[in-house]
Amino acid sequence: MSRFELPRRIVNTLEDFAAGSGHLTVLTGAGISAESGIPTFRGPEGYWTAGSREYHPQQMATYAMFCEKPLEVWRWYLYRKHVCAKALPNAGHRALAQLETFLSGRFTLITQNVDGLHLRAGSSAQNTFQIHGNVFYMRCARECTAAVFPVPESLEICSREEALPPSFDTLLRCPACGARTRPHVLWFDETYNEKFYRFESALAVAGRTALLLIVGTSGATNLPNQVAWTVSRRGGAIIDINIAANPFSRLAAESRQGGFIQQPSGRVLPEILEILKSRSSL
Repeated sequence: MSRFELPRRIVNTLEDFAAGSGHLTVLTGAGISAESGIPTFRGPEGYWTAGSREYHPQQMATYAMFCEKPLEVWRWYLYRKHVCAKALPNAGHRALAQLETFLSGRFTLITQNVDGLHLRAGSSAQNTFQIHGNVFYMRCARECTAAVFPVPESLEICSREEALPPSFDTLLRCPACGARTRPHVLWFDETYNEKFYRFESALAVAGRTALLLIVGTSGATNLPNQVAWTVSRRGGAIIDINIAANPFSRLAAESRQGGFIQQPSGRVLPEILEILKSRSSL
């Protein structure tokens, strides 16, 4: 893939940031993982047939559905885990992992993605706020403990038509109390909190962010919007990277030295990394 030349205004913003000591925050959404072949699950791939009915993702990914059909919800999430496990981190994921290493304590990654690709690319768990959880983990549905546990690798649904083996129900139990576990994800009928989804931590980081990169998300959920608007109100620079215009594009264009880049993140993020590294070495 040929190199992408960033607009001069964006280059100036990156060079100004590199010359200072401010904090860089990156907010990522489904767009960056779509470049690795992971569907958004809001389109045709998201529909799920249980019995004679077809359910929307907004119906499956709820606490209410889990209470009604826990094993069916688990079957859907185990299939999602299978799809995510087959995908590989792309150039955008890898560039962000290198950016964290390069900036050391001046970097935070806030991701809405539950696919774990950022961690597999080398981003640290400490500086990666998985504000919607991670499909490879589970936790006690009764919350006997705040601990999260890896979903056993043997628990896999490889096709949409595959039934959930009875033995899986035994393995999808809390190691601490034996109660049923739930996927470690934020559902549509739940709210953000600090304990599981780093709500207060994300807002605190936004409050000290000098440069915000928004990558592959349109801000359909509450916390990402709060992060972006917090940076905007403080006068921070915002760069939005997306293949389509979205509500964050205008916010970025109106921010101090910010802008909208309508390109895949796999093309843009490696260039941003190189500019920051080269300017800092001067």
